[in-house]
Amino acid sequence: MRINTGLAILQVFRILFLTLQTFIPNDQKRTTTTMKTGVVIFPGSNCDRDALYGASLLGGTSSVPLWHKDTQLPAGLDCIIVPGGFSYGDYLRCGAIARFSPIMHEVTRFAERGGFVMGICNGFQILTEAGMLPGALLRNKNVSFICKDVFLRTERTDTAFTSEIAHKNPQQHTNVLRIPIAHGEGAYYADAETITELEAEGRVVFRYADSMGAVTPDANPNGSVNNIAGIINKKGNVLGMMPHPERAADAVLGKTDGLLLFQSLANTVRVAQREAR
Repeated sequence: MRINTGLAILQVFRILFLTLQTFIPNDQKRTTTTMKTGVVIFPGSNCDRDALYGASLLGGTSSVPLWHKDTQLPAGLDCIIVPGGFSYGDYLRCGAIARFSPIMHEVTRFAERGGFVMGICNGFQILTEAGMLPGALLRNKNVSFICKDVFLRTERTDTAFTSEIAHKNPQQHTNVLRIPIAHGEGAYYADAETITELEAEGRVVFRYADSMGAVTPDANPNGSVNNIAGIINKKGNVLGMMPHPERAADAVLGKTDGLLLFQSLANTVRVAQREAR
């Protein structure tokens, strides 16, 4: 009998992850929201487990792995995360091969139906390659891999992904977050017409800034146009960002600003569920 090694490993991981859920401290489960998140796993993904953990920290939330060859999504998903890593070894171009994986057809259909999709780092690259978000992520201006904490100025706190950020520091209108980055190709680029459209439509959600929220050339780690760190689509249900919120979602890691994005999504889902009753 032949065994599909990939599926066997995925099943083992599912069991281990469900077991891990029981060890999440109760004081980190702060809401009664019900939100189910799927996290895509490609060959070469290395942030999928972080995303699964971050998406299930809040009370009433759960997360499940989605294999890249899946052709059907599990029932009841509210959100899909396309995580960071080096899908397919970043061959050809970052995300260029992953966008053809069977699961991406389902992710696209999910977003078209109004489901929430978050692309983080390599996930952002994949979403641009798949045409779900405009632009491209180019080689960093210093032509080197960068791994460090950066500050982000939140430009929109009225989106499904950022609504809770406004409550972080009510007196601080800049809404600055401290989130880590880890990428070699993170410089956001789009033609002048697209940049003008993104700015005019308020679709730039995050910009690289200093600790006080000032957007300066020195605060730009990779050469992104207009210091852009994250954008949303026209419908507002697809977010792409290079920084890693899932790596800043637990006090054990020394920073929790990233948890605000998961809280925002959970509250958006809770409101939608309440209105649907």
